[in-house]
Amino acid sequence: MARNQVGIRTEERIVDATRELLAEVGLEGTTLQAICDRAGIRSGSFYNLFPTKEDAVLRVVGEAIAAVDPDPAGAGSDTVTDLVEAYIRFLSDRPELARVYVQVAVNGGLRSAEPREHFLRHHRRRIDRFADAIARSAAGDGTDPVADAEVLLGALDGLAFRWALDPTFDFARHAWLAAERCCGVRAP
Repeated sequence: MARNQVGIRTEERIVDATRELLAEVGLEGTTLQAICDRAGIRSGSFYNLFPTKEDAVLRVVGEAIAAVDPDPAGAGSDTVTDLVEAYIRFLSDRPELARVYVQVAVNGGLRSAEPREHFLRHHRRRIDRFADAIARSAAGDGTDPVADAEVLLGALDGLAFRWALDPTFDFARHAWLAAERCCGVRAP
């Protein structure tokens, strides 16, 4: 029991260190050694809990995404408006992590199968949620909610990439324009 508690505390220290470093020095400065130094552990302890540095980074980013989830219980009650607002909140409330997410999605997804599969699973879950919300609200053109969800998420992801390159870009305004043009959903 005590041994398990030590592992849990070590994992928390790793995640906290990763979160702090990402906020302070970005993805490039968040090295495995920097994480271990900040957490006060050796690399062997890190590897006992996380296979790669990217896994620790993805955990931190995943927690930030979950924090803005409009339907964390997965009850199917979120609307297209809720989902677009959550995307906007993620970028506006956690800009450092949002930029890391975009960087890892592009860089990691192109270089390695593991991050690519992680991001594809995440994308498929988002498509399902958007398609369900579109179908329940009769938003979009009504013929194919999955296609409408792909178009809207493709637009939002492209706009997020633009925002990551230029932080002065008005992501929220353009996100609502995309939602309106794709699915007839207006900003609240």
